[in-house]
Amino acid sequence: MKPAQHPTALRTQQRLADAGSTAQVVEFDQPTRSSAEAAAAIGCSVAEIAKSVVFRGKESGQAVVVVASGDNRVSEAKVAALVGEKIGRADADFVREATGYAIGGVAPIGHAQPVKLLLDEDLQRFEQLWAAAGTPFSVFPLTPAQLRALTGAEWSDIKQ
Repeated sequence: MKPAQHPTALRTQQRLADAGSTAQVVEFDQPTRSSAEAAAAIGCSVAEIAKSVVFRGKESGQAVVVVASGDNRVSEAKVAALVGEKIGRADADFVREATGYAIGGVAPIGHAQPVKLLLDEDLQRFEQLWAAAGTPFSVFPLTPAQLRALTGAEWSDIKQ
């Protein structure tokens, strides 16, 4: 791991600092698009990866970002019930337009447009999490309490 250098990762670093966080964004030499790749590069369990899964509201067209434990599958039915509308998978172009990030690097903060954000309650099991920092090869550490404070989102049962 090395300090962030990519402009998008640096933008995430600035948004963290603006929010009062001292978390440091780091980068890897190889992409860490999946939770398993990220966990292997960091040396933590897959479950400690706070992965972002993006859906699209069928009626509103708004992005729904679910920050889930890396070992959990997200229940689309539970998420739809929580946000009050049917949802569908978001394609790469929609993810980039709505969040400002590429798939595999969607940070839990600093989205390009307003999103509905849900946090997987299972993330609270850990002392430290690792979240994407805007690129498929950048991450930052934080606690579950810091994740909730940074996002303002509530903990929810989203696990399939």
